[in-house]
Formats: sequence, C-alpha cells, structure tokens
Amino acid sequence: MSISVFVIDDSAVVRQTLAHLLQGDPEITLQGSAPNPLIAAPMIRKLRPDVLLLDIEMPGMDGLTFLRQQMAEAPIPTVICSTLTTEGSRMALEAMAAGAVGVVAKPRLGLKQFLEDSRRELVSALKSAARSR
Repeated sequence: MSISVFVIDDSAVVRQTLAHLLQGDPEITLQGSAPNPLIAAPMIRKLRPDVLLLDIEMPGMDGLTFLRQQMAEAPIPTVICSTLTTEGSRMALEAMAAGAVGVVAKPRLGLKQFLEDSRRELVSALKSAARSR
C-alpha cells in the first residue's frame, strides 16, 4: 500500500527536490504540494493525504499555527522539515507538542544537497508518521 504525502513549503526548490526524492521510493506517492498553508488547506481537505511534510516559516500562515488548526479539525500525521527545528530545539519541541509525529532539520545552506543526502531519514520519518494513523 502506498503512503500518500502532501508537501507544504514556500521554497519551490525544496518542493521540487522533495518531489524528486519521494518519487524514488515505491511505497510513497507525492499527492500534492503547496507554497503555504492557506493554499494547502483546501487541497488537503479534497485529497486527504496519509501524511503531511510541513515547513514552519512561510508567508501568510506559519507551519505551527497551521499544524494546530489541522490537528483540531482533521488530524493527519505530520512531519516537520524546517531550518528552525534542530533536534531538541524549542521550535522542535513546540512542533511535537502541537501534534507533529516527527521532525527533520534542514540547513540554511546547501539545502538541495542536504535533502538528497537525507532522503533515507525523510522517507523513514514519513513511513513512521503513516504508521501512527
């Protein structure tokens, strides 16, 4: 059974790189993506993905606010992937308290290479999130 993933990140490069990485795993299907939560919300209601991969810093609405709203309305296992979430950071702990089931930190520099190098960690986090349903 394939795990459907929806990506929310304001960086087009990140969305494209993640799409490429996720398509390489036969157990994961990229169901869609959006540059911010305001655009993502109606798409998520329609598509009903198994897992969300969510950035924190975005225009219009930040990822933590969106995560809290999503968990209150229709909980979906969510993995945070952000430059603000190094392991054990206040933001990572806040994301977990808001309902995230996983956190993957991304660097501010060398992002594309990092995402490619971290493919295994990202895929593992998404699969774990799907099992939490």
